[in-house]
Amino acid sequence: MSRPPPLKRLERKLTVEVLWLYIVAVLLAHGPTYGYDVRRRIWEDYGFKPATVTTYTVLYRLEKEGILEKDERGVYRVTEKGVELYRDALSMLQGIVERLKAATHGGTA
Repeated sequence: MSRPPPLKRLERKLTVEVLWLYIVAVLLAHGPTYGYDVRRRIWEDYGFKPATVTTYTVLYRLEKEGILEKDERGVYRVTEKGVELYRDALSMLQGIVERLKAATHGGTA
């Protein structure tokens, strides 16, 4: 059965539109690797396959912002700044979910 449009939009917002979270998570979980491997791991670990161009665009942006570093072989790794930002993002997401739950039926939604 197909998902209703609001859930489809939510899924896109929580996957493709925050792809950087998945990229950092993959690199932290599996260690430094190449861009093509990051994309494959996202599919294996999280069940969605981001477009190749999108993946490399986000990798480039993350490197430019100092969240990732790429060595001379093209292997990406997460910087300390990236680890800190990732943890902050997870905390933010957890807080949002907790507030939504608390606002409905005392947290039993």
